Amino acid sequence: MNQQDTMTAAQRVSTALQCQEPDRVPFFLLLTMHGARELGLSIAEYFSRAGHVIEGQLRMRARYNHDCFYPFFYAAAEIEAWGGEVIFSENGPPNAGRPVIANPEAIADLKPPLLDNTPVLMRTLEAISGLRAEAGDEVPVIGVVISPFSLPVMQMGFEPYLILMHEHPELFWRLMELNEQFCLSWARAQLQAGATAMCYFDPMSSPAIIPRQMYQETGLITARRMFAAIDAPVAAHTASTPILPIIDDLYGAGAKAVCPSSKEDLADIRDACGSRMGVIGNLNGVEMRRWSSQDAEDRVRQAILRGGVGGGLILADNHGEIPFQVPESVLDAISGAVHTHGRYPLK
Repeated sequence: MNQQDTMTAAQRVSTALQCQEPDRVPFFLLLTMHGARELGLSIAEYFSRAGHVIEGQLRMRARYNHDCFYPFFYAAAEIEAWGGEVIFSENGPPNAGRPVIANPEAIADLKPPLLDNTPVLMRTLEAISGLRAEAGDEVPVIGVVISPFSLPVMQMGFEPYLILMHEHPELFWRLMELNEQFCLSWARAQLQAGATAMCYFDPMSSPAIIPRQMYQETGLITARRMFAAIDAPVAAHTASTPILPIIDDLYGAGAKAVCPSSKEDLADIRDACGSRMGVIGNLNGVEMRRWSSQDAEDRVRQAILRGGVGGGLILADNHGEIPFQVPESVLDAISGAVHTHGRYPLK
């Protein structure tokens, strides 16, 4: 704990999610790949062992004194569970390869995969368990699940998925049923391993992708079921896409926090959430690659002033994964700025 901190990270985050003022603004550096550089490993090597991720997360938090552990490996891990290919890169996150659902008719015969048949998911659970053992009750461990409504973008491809929604409603709902079974089992396994909250990635829900009415008739129904079944706080994340128009929908579904786009004003988001939900965001991770240390301090200070008054803000990037190209000097500056400008009462 920093000498000026009077709360543990868990206490600070919990207070913020209750829309009250903790000792300072909590912040999440959602670093997935930087641990590889810290350990001198390639990204593929880093994710090949849970121990690497545990050590990477421990080192990142020791350096930046941020308020969570984030044992998320990569989004394509869930596609790997469905039998898909994962393509590794030297300087970016692993991506899903060829879609695993070649035609809509194949959905009728699909079955949800078993978690223990997928080594990367087992490594993720091992990393969560290891970090929970290190953290005790003092530091939140954040689990991640791709929503059943957004997972088909990787399972099928974006255009075929939209066609499925519009032209094959019976197969669409069949796929939602299968994905809900898988995603719920995956979320519950992470919680059982020691995760304290879930990030529910759902970019398809954003009105930048589909009209709100269509979301209300499809993905929101799935979200309600998922949020009710996940026995933990859930943060709804649209992965860089706008979230403001569906905030009331997400609150009604049971979300405890929302994660806005960097293009949205934190003051507007806080006003829309009121005392109902916390806000996690919304520093621009892409622009962060080109920031100077002064840029980082200015952006952090502005975000805190726009969204942190009265509590309710957890500062983070807007996408849920800080790009590998963001230099450590910028991360140091973000941490320093939060500890300098984020003390309550805010000045």
